[in-house]
Amino acid sequence: PRPILDMSYSRHFLDFQGSSIPSSMKKLVVTKLSQNFREAVTLRQDSPVPLPGDGDLLVRNRFVGINASDINYSAGRYDASVKPPFDIGFEGVGDVVALGLSASADYTVGQAVAYVKAGSFAEYTVVPAKQAVPLPSAKPEFLTLMVSGATAYISLKELGELSEGKKVLVTAAAGGTGQFAVQLAKKAKCHVIGTCSSDEKGGFLKSIGCDRTINYKTENVESVLRKDYPEGVDVVYESVGGKMFDLALNSLATKGRLIVIGFITGYQNPTGLQPVKAELLPAKLLKKSASIRGFFLNHYLSEYKMALKDLLKMYESGDLVCEVDFGDMSPEGKFTGLESVFRAVDYMYMGKNIGKIVVELPHSVNSKL
Repeated sequence: PRPILDMSYSRHFLDFQGSSIPSSMKKLVVTKLSQNFREAVTLRQDSPVPLPGDGDLLVRNRFVGINASDINYSAGRYDASVKPPFDIGFEGVGDVVALGLSASADYTVGQAVAYVKAGSFAEYTVVPAKQAVPLPSAKPEFLTLMVSGATAYISLKELGELSEGKKVLVTAAAGGTGQFAVQLAKKAKCHVIGTCSSDEKGGFLKSIGCDRTINYKTENVESVLRKDYPEGVDVVYESVGGKMFDLALNSLATKGRLIVIGFITGYQNPTGLQPVKAELLPAKLLKKSASIRGFFLNHYLSEYKMALKDLLKMYESGDLVCEVDFGDMSPEGKFTGLESVFRAVDYMYMGKNIGKIVVELPHSVNSKL
């Protein structure tokens, strides 16, 4: 059995304010593979609180991030070998409440950390110390950078070849990762076009520097691009898929680059992917010397620490807006507690969010934290 190692050098398995860590907790578990998140996932009320090993931290989660890929994971699309039941949720911000002896060389009880690891949709998560990111405080804005910010930063840097004056089209620009693609492309002195679904989102995009917003509910994206950008766009940061992918491909300039970071329109479909018009793809690419590149964050982990460090620095110096959407404007109000993760996922798929959707996990009454 793994021993619970010294947590605060005096109290055994007590957090730094003396409130005992419970033996059981709530967490979300995938109990059935389905692209319907509500069918796939169950809220367990009395799961045992995991014990940190020698090099681990036990993190009490304060904020957890919602990602479009949560549905891919609960549908079993990422790793066919993983069979239910398994834990879900990719990222969290919280406080270290217990830790193993080796981990205590770099961390202390009470420290705020962020992490990317499967199993964040839980009140407590064990995180290897080497995977944690120390934070000055447990703020939800830091969570926006872990997956969404890093995806935009690394994909544009490695695949975008951005330079001054280039035209960059960002689809779903007001979303969790789109907000960073817009800002980072502006920092590279590019001309940025963003698609979105409401005037409110358009206003947000203008506030973070977007040069041209296209509300696809009231404007025809194809017509706008053809009229305003007859030569095409140099880079597309694409996360929508289906018809938007086709449109983006047709809008590429000579030597244009299309970066695929997702295809959210295909995630909730029972059939999965929406078809794209790929038969003419070789001819279209050849005609423009254009390219399509896929980007999956896990393949670029060698770049991750450096990207995160830079993003944190930009945020802390006020050079980066990290918009958080707690669902305050959703019909049932703010996303609070693990039970609201289901609503938060629905909210994202309805395209309602501005910025990154975050769920707050309040502490139980007996805790002094």
